[in-house]
Amino acid sequence: MLKLDRISKTYRVGAFAGKDLPAVRDVSFDIRPGEVVSLIGESGSGKSTIGRLILRLDRATSGTITFDGTDISSLRRGGLKSYYRTTQGVFQDPFSSYNPVFKADRVLAMIRTAYFPGTSDAAWRTKVDDALAAVSLNPAAVLDRYPHQLSGGQLQRLLIARALLLDIKLLVADEVISMLDASTRIDVLNLLADLKERGLAVLFITHDLSLGNYLSDQTVILRRGSVVERGSTEKVFGNPLHPYTRTLLASVPQLRRKWAEEDVAESAGPCLYHQRHPGEGPDLAEVEDEHLVACFKLHEGRKCGNE
Repeated sequence: MLKLDRISKTYRVGAFAGKDLPAVRDVSFDIRPGEVVSLIGESGSGKSTIGRLILRLDRATSGTITFDGTDISSLRRGGLKSYYRTTQGVFQDPFSSYNPVFKADRVLAMIRTAYFPGTSDAAWRTKVDDALAAVSLNPAAVLDRYPHQLSGGQLQRLLIARALLLDIKLLVADEVISMLDASTRIDVLNLLADLKERGLAVLFITHDLSLGNYLSDQTVILRRGSVVERGSTEKVFGNPLHPYTRTLLASVPQLRRKWAEEDVAESAGPCLYHQRHPGEGPDLAEVEDEHLVACFKLHEGRKCGNE
């Protein structure tokens, strides 16, 4: 459904925009219908930039993003509007998505104005009630209230209901639960899992590995704008090969033991990538079925570049 092919994004920074800042470097992965893909990495790794590129809030410097075979960079006006009917995003801070002087139902009314101008009041109320029911919200409890009168979890679910009004195929969820308390997080996660069962694809952008493991079918590990490991979540988490992935996993707090330093030297030796794929360059290569990893020297914990 969605395919990223060697996407890169470079920003011009510094005095008179005289320097290049690479934010994303040659990123490739697919998202299939009904699949949850977790995009995981530390802050500043380029996760949100990729989400913005998919949503056409920014343009890639190179590479292509295609949706159902169509290059989204070629979309204009009506084509872009149709794309947003199928692809929507929900972001980290739900409060920033609402105008504080308008009641919460205004965010849904904007969808009606843009996409359903001819819909009768009765038909629209039914459509809204169905969308809110899908995210376990009572219309009477949320629609006639200002954003400050609702919780973060209610606001996030209302934004997801807004996306569902469009019968979307892909939801870009960028750190959607990082600002929510623990009791509310599980509600939003279970909502995303339920939407997945209905056939909705989700790009779940997070720095929290435990949440990605809980929800996703595929995992993409991002470091400094580059993918260092990707594949089925079971294999990436069960058999992490790149030192960066192993370091991330080692940083997840455990209830019954304290943190310990990750020993990347236990598999010391030549570059595992080139040992299994001799003569290839430093791109991702499949080291086992549904599991790809970039080149590295395990004992040095860095890419080797076929030195």
